[in-house]
Amino acid sequence: MDKATILVVDDTPENIDILVGILAPNYKVKVAIDGPKALALAVKTLPDIILLDVMMPGMNGYEVCKRLKLEPLTSHIPVIFVTALSDVADETQGFELGAVDYITKPVSAPVVKARVKTHLALYDQKRLLEQEVKARTKELEETRFEIIRRLGRAAEYKDNETGLHVVRMSHYARLLAIESGLPAQYCELIYNAAPMHDIGKIGTPDSILKKPDKLNEEEWQEMQRHAEIGAEIIGEHSDPLLEMARRIAISHHEKWDGTGYPHGLAGTDIPIEGRIIAIADVFDALTSIRPYKKAWSVEETVTLIENESGKHFDPELVEHFKQVVDEAIKIRDSYGENT
Repeated sequence: MDKATILVVDDTPENIDILVGILAPNYKVKVAIDGPKALALAVKTLPDIILLDVMMPGMNGYEVCKRLKLEPLTSHIPVIFVTALSDVADETQGFELGAVDYITKPVSAPVVKARVKTHLALYDQKRLLEQEVKARTKELEETRFEIIRRLGRAAEYKDNETGLHVVRMSHYARLLAIESGLPAQYCELIYNAAPMHDIGKIGTPDSILKKPDKLNEEEWQEMQRHAEIGAEIIGEHSDPLLEMARRIAISHHEKWDGTGYPHGLAGTDIPIEGRIIAIADVFDALTSIRPYKKAWSVEETVTLIENESGKHFDPELVEHFKQVVDEAIKIRDSYGENT
C-alpha cells in the first residue's frame, strides 16, 4: 500500500525538521516555507493531509487555508493548523475556514502521530464513501437512461418502426450539438433525452398511425396532438434530463418559419434541442427504409434539408449538420436495420 503524502508548511526550518522527523518514517513528506509555495505544491502533488503553520510572513496560514478551500483541486484536503496560538478565537477562526484540527506548539510526537493517523483514516473513509455514492449514482443514471430509451423504442414500435430509429437519431442529435459548440454536459443530455421525442404516439390511435393512405384534416389534427401528449406523459420535473425530454417532445415539430406545431413557434423561440432534433429526426426518417417508402440517398436528404433552411430548419444548425454528414453516415451504417 502506498504511503500517504503529507505537506508540512512552516516558515521556520527547525519546526519543519521536527515535523519531518516525526512523520517521515511512516509517510511521504513534502515541505513548503511560505504560503505561495504551499499553494503551488498542494495543487501539484495533491497531498492527503496538510499541516499548516499560522504565523507566517506575507501570507499567513489562515489565508493559505482559505485559498486551499476555494480551489476545487485542493478543497477536499484536510488541513491541521500547527501553531503557538492557542486562544479560543484563533481556533474558532481556523475551524470556520475549514480546518479539521489544531496542534499547538511545541509539538508532541505522539500527539502529531495520533492526530494525523485519525484524520487520514477519516479522510480515507470519506473518499471511499464518495466513491460508493458515485458508483451507485452512476448505476441509477444508467438505469434511468435505459428506461427512457426503452420507452422511446416502445413508441417507435407502435409506429411500425424498428426502435433503431431512436438510437440513430439520438447519435445524430449529439453529433450536431457537439458541432454547434454546445457544452459537453448538454450534448450528453440531448443524447439521452432524444429517444423520448415521439413518446406521445403511445396516445395516438392505431387507425391513424397505421393508416396507409393520406390522413384527412381531422386525422391530421389528432396526429399532431402527439407532441402535447408526449409532454404530458413526461410531465414537469426539476430533473434536467426529464425537463429536456419534455421540451423535445413538445417542440421537435415546430418550424423555423413558424408554420410547425403545436404552438407555431418561430426562430429562436423554439428551444435549441427541439431545433436539433428536428434535423436529426428528418435525416433518419428519410434515409431509412420503411414499409411505405424506399430510403432516400444521403445526397437527396441533405439537399432537402438545405432547401428547408430558414423554413423548416434553423439555418445555422443546417450549416453545422453539413459539416458532420460523413460522421452521420457512419452512425447510420453502424445501426442499420439489418446489422
